[in-house]
Amino acid sequence: MSRKLDPQNLIDDSCCETNRVFWPRIKAIDIGTIQPPPVVIPEGTIIPIINRYFYIVEEDIDLTNGATLPANLFTDDNGNPVTEFTLYNPNGYVNLYINAVMQEGGAYKVTPDSLTLNPFNATIFAGTPIIIESLGFQQI
Repeated sequence: MSRKLDPQNLIDDSCCETNRVFWPRIKAIDIGTIQPPPVVIPEGTIIPIINRYFYIVEEDIDLTNGATLPANLFTDDNGNPVTEFTLYNPNGYVNLYINAVMQEGGAYKVTPDSLTLNPFNATIFAGTPIIIESLGFQQI
């Protein structure tokens, strides 16, 4: 049985078990050349600044009461010891990685002098890498 489909009714309900939706065929047409959006040249250029600090835990750190690690335990990207962390406020942020896993922002606090880990029922074992990544943005 051949049935003509009403274009206003796109649902074929001739069978109660399955309803099928029929979509009209889409035909490609040549509408000419599409113009790209205009190029916007910004007033300045934003340059990211990244500092990373590394520490390999020497003794297990019990986090039951939290822990504070002074900046002088860490080295920079070149392996040089540091005395403080460079932070970029308000035009930046800090990420913390423990054993290569990014930590939740509320689990720690970084100041120029130290890294403070909030109390947690866990231990960071000796040999675990801790990486602080401080990112800032500067307009030139």
